[in-house]
Amino acid sequence: MSIVTIKDVAAKAGVSPKTVSRVINGEAYVRPEVRELVQKVVAELDYRPNAFARSLSSSRSYLLGLFIDDPVSGYATDVQHGALIGCRQRSYHLVVEPVDLTAPDWESQVRGSIAALRLDGAIVAPPICDEAALMAVFAESGLPTVLVAPSSAPPASGTVRMDDRRAAQEMTEYLLGLGHRRIGFVQGPISHSASARREEGFRKAMAAAGVTVDEDCIVRGDFSSRTGMELGERLLALPERPTAIFASNDDMALGVLITAMKHGISVPERLSVCGFDDAPSSRAAWPQVTTVRQPKAEMAAAAVDILVNPQFRQKAGDEHAHLMLPHELILRGSTGPA
Repeated sequence: MSIVTIKDVAAKAGVSPKTVSRVINGEAYVRPEVRELVQKVVAELDYRPNAFARSLSSSRSYLLGLFIDDPVSGYATDVQHGALIGCRQRSYHLVVEPVDLTAPDWESQVRGSIAALRLDGAIVAPPICDEAALMAVFAESGLPTVLVAPSSAPPASGTVRMDDRRAAQEMTEYLLGLGHRRIGFVQGPISHSASARREEGFRKAMAAAGVTVDEDCIVRGDFSSRTGMELGERLLALPERPTAIFASNDDMALGVLITAMKHGISVPERLSVCGFDDAPSSRAAWPQVTTVRQPKAEMAAAAVDILVNPQFRQKAGDEHAHLMLPHELILRGSTGPA
């Protein structure tokens, strides 16, 4: 089977190889109808650019780096998937670089990766995107960088995020609408900026409804199902236990659900449980967990677009584009009337 070349695509589309190259690389100065035609022919012929040849003929490597602290977590899996899809659509390749900020030589490792891989850009996932020392390394390197769900935006970085505060507020309003007034809240780790925003949303909804938050019902976890189980024990042992528990992520919600089942507390008849993220664990549980769908894969794909597509940045109106993607409440069987 012969390998399809850029000349084959150009001949079928009736354009020059240079025009095909511009379309593939997301460059400007290509008419929309020509861009659409070339993309159609690329798909029909299943054309795959030779990354090595492309890098030799230009100053780019066509490699993007995804820097993340825990590559095997559920959150990281969705981010990697979105980044891979985005890279494939733009004929780029993705390199995943784990970053352990507790390692004494983490800084030299990151600098070495940036230098050795000759990356065209970097995507930095939470919570390490909030580490000032790490962000300083990227700033000094001059490498184009996009942060996923950061607490703030460094001046030289693009950002993609969702409104954690508003999403948590809407979930709490949903529980209040079911008649719940004594609601437990499982916080996320202090190191993760989204934890504070989700708690703020919870408290804002409770205050707006005129419901006093019992601080005994607020407990802090680390986003693991293990702490969800431990903190579920604490909340369900209160003299007046909550009628609903809102966990800051789905793994902790799963832990709460397991603890409730252990004590014979039926869900949702005697206890409503909800989470955040729409992780696979929320769908694997029984009953399936009500949650907030966070567009993790979409955020990573958008980060790729910001890095490699000049038209995308122009449309966003900012060389360092800052995007806010929508969330969604996913209502399942783990929540019901108080």
